[in-house]
Amino acid sequence: MWTLPNLLSLFRIAVIPILVYLLTFTDPLSSLLAASLFLLASLTDYFDGYLARRHRTISNLGKILDPLADKLMIVAALIMLAAMDREGEPGVPGWLVVVVVARETAVTVLRGIALTEGIVMEAEELGKYKFILQAVAVFALTVHYEYLGVDFYVVGTYFLVVATAAALWSGATYYVKFFSLLQQKAGAANRGPN
Repeated sequence: MWTLPNLLSLFRIAVIPILVYLLTFTDPLSSLLAASLFLLASLTDYFDGYLARRHRTISNLGKILDPLADKLMIVAALIMLAAMDREGEPGVPGWLVVVVVARETAVTVLRGIALTEGIVMEAEELGKYKFILQAVAVFALTVHYEYLGVDFYVVGTYFLVVATAAALWSGATYYVKFFSLLQQKAGAANRGPN
């Protein structure tokens, strides 16, 4: 359990309360601090996978903990960002947050059901791209203010819409994969031992 990749996933989970606290403040400095912390935590997602593959410490716990940490961090940040009111400007559109939370919950429940069937569903390639898009969106939305002529709120909203579309697509592929694996497992059980 205490491998470096798993510790990096646990670090992402441990960052969440600090991130939530920083997002209770709406000033530019607090926004930059929250965005920097989120960026640091997001980068550990790359390193935990890289280290697990390189040192061959991939575990079933890591396959579950890594995407769970990502989901918790993204969802916590989006909920806080949706509730924020920065100088009369709107927060993140609530309907996007609802769609993201519903998708993440549905995939997490599916993974739990898969485990009861003896199937470990690790993160898929599309799910990883979805996380990158979500991370860029949350980072930009957390920065919020305009810097160097870039309106981070607009950029973040754009990336969040694209990330939500990718999330829905990848969520559907998880369900297709699960039912396919379940059907294969049932077929193998019906054939019995050779």
